[in-house]
Amino acid sequence: MPRNDPTDTGGLFIGRRPGTGPLHYRAMPERGGERRRRVDGVLAAAVLAAETLLCLSVWGPQPLGWLWVGSQVDYRSDSHILGVAVAFAGIVATLFLTLAVAARLDRIWRLLRRAGGHDQREGALPRIFGATAAVALVVFAVWFLIVKGPAPSLAPR
Repeated sequence: MPRNDPTDTGGLFIGRRPGTGPLHYRAMPERGGERRRRVDGVLAAAVLAAETLLCLSVWGPQPLGWLWVGSQVDYRSDSHILGVAVAFAGIVATLFLTLAVAARLDRIWRLLRRAGGHDQREGALPRIFGATAAVALVVFAVWFLIVKGPAPSLAPR
């Protein structure tokens, strides 16, 4: 009978990719004490908070900073296209850099959660990135529709 279950084959239907086999320990890993697991849990929470702040920065401070840089390039070079190109390239570059750092933090978070005694197999980065995108969308919608949008102009005077 063929073994084509993706959990058995590392996601492939023929054979297994090298290094994707299930872990087999010679003996059960030694668990740390209660105090050590608590410290690992606190460290995991700190790494998760840093990861969340990093993802939040993608939706506000980073684009605003690059728009300011682009405006300075536009002013000094008297070229709108150059200013927009610099701002766009900067935003894309820092987005990729931020996601690379966040992915590394996510791996550290998984290791700390495992060390804290939790069976943590998946990272939190996709959920954090999605949640920060939703928060940024709501904040932008409130700002655009209520604070600076048509709502102030429609209010009676």
